[in-house]
Amino acid sequence: MAKARTKTRKSLDGRHRDKNGRIEKKHGNTTIGALRKKYGESFAEGRRKDMMLKTLLKETDSGSLHEYLRHHHR
Repeated sequence: MAKARTKTRKSLDGRHRDKNGRIEKKHGNTTIGALRKKYGESFAEGRRKDMMLKTLLKETDSGSLHEYLRHHHR
């Protein structure tokens, strides 16, 4: 008997929920270029588009993308 797939529901911001219902976080290997498509060209100004999110968070002492957006992105 085949195992049924668990469907994930999309959240309001376009990310998916994991199997426990939590909203999936952005992975640290997401590039700044990909995030600029969502948050605009002014996202992480002065940084290369191939920079990784985890590097940006470390350099800005931010614990998450959400925290970075609250304190550094206008």
